[in-house]
This record gives sequence, C-alpha cells and structure tokens, in this order.
Amino acid sequence: MHALVTLHARLFGALETHLAPALLPSLARLLFVGALFMYYWNAGLTKLGDGVGGLFHLSAGAYVQILPRAVEAVGYDPSALGGLARATVLFGTWAEFVLPILLALGLFTRIAALGMIGFVIAQTWVDVMGHGAALGALFDRHADGLIDTRALWLFPLVVLALRGAGPIALDAALARWYQPKSAAFVALSQPR
Repeated sequence: MHALVTLHARLFGALETHLAPALLPSLARLLFVGALFMYYWNAGLTKLGDGVGGLFHLSAGAYVQILPRAVEAVGYDPSALGGLARATVLFGTWAEFVLPILLALGLFTRIAALGMIGFVIAQTWVDVMGHGAALGALFDRHADGLIDTRALWLFPLVVLALRGAGPIALDAALARWYQPKSAAFVALSQPR
C-alpha cells in the first residue's frame, strides 16, 4: 500500500509541478474563447449604431439591453438619459469587444479576466433585475439555471485572474522581452 501511495504522490506531484502551471491557464483561455468569445462579440455587434460612428453612437437596443428599466422610464428615448447612463452603455459595449480580445490574445490577461468577472456579475444583475430572468439556485439538481451557467463562465476567468495567461500568450512573450538582463550581460553592455 505504501508503494501505491508513493507512486500516486510522485505522479500527481509531477503533474501539478510541471504540467498544471502551463496547462490550466491555457485550457481556461481556450475554454473562454471556444465557449464565450463569439457570444460576447455578437452581443456587442447588436449594440452598435450604423457605420463607423456606430462605435460611439450606439443603437437604441443597446440601451434597452443594458439599462432596461431606465430606458423604459424615459419612454424608450435614450437621448433623455443622462451622461452617466450613456457612458455606462458605451463602455459596457466596448468591454464586450475589448475584454474577450485581450483574453484570446493573452494580453493583460489578469486585468482582462477581472474585468470580465465584473462584467459577468453586472450582466447577471441586469438580466435578473432589469429583464426579469430567473436566477435559479446552486445545488438544486437543475444545471440549466442562470446562476449555474454564470458560475461555469466565471470559473475559467478566476483561473486566469489567479494564474495568468499561460505560456502561449502575449503576456508570456512580453515577460520574456522585459525580463531583466543578467548582471554579467549588463556589465558587458556598459560603455567604458
């Protein structure tokens, strides 16, 4: 029995030490990109206005999606909303494009993952409070509730926030590029 426990400890200790640091964040990014990238991209597209200026002059639907009760209160006239509401919708729409792109590239991954975590929480709040979606409950034997789905969305984002992007990412390339040079190299490169 002792040999089996020792074998287990060695095998999984080696996997945890050598494979997990690269595999977990890489799989978390792949999962996010495969499952949610196009979801957020398409959601962002539905909010854009016409033409190139549509990035700054969003559709009325953008306001209905993000601030449903506020838009209803002003008779579905987004121009009647204040500057804070307009900024919220504008930056929320931009976040649906920028944050997933950063995560896909593995660039500023920890910050982008934290941003997406906040975005998913805010999105869930809007869905429940603004659109009347049923939140559901964890541990209720039904895996199709909003809370179940969003908890699964958050898990790879938490992994990325805690572990970074992994070795196949722009963050890793930047870290290698900005890595401090050794003292010997610095001494050789100094003018005499």
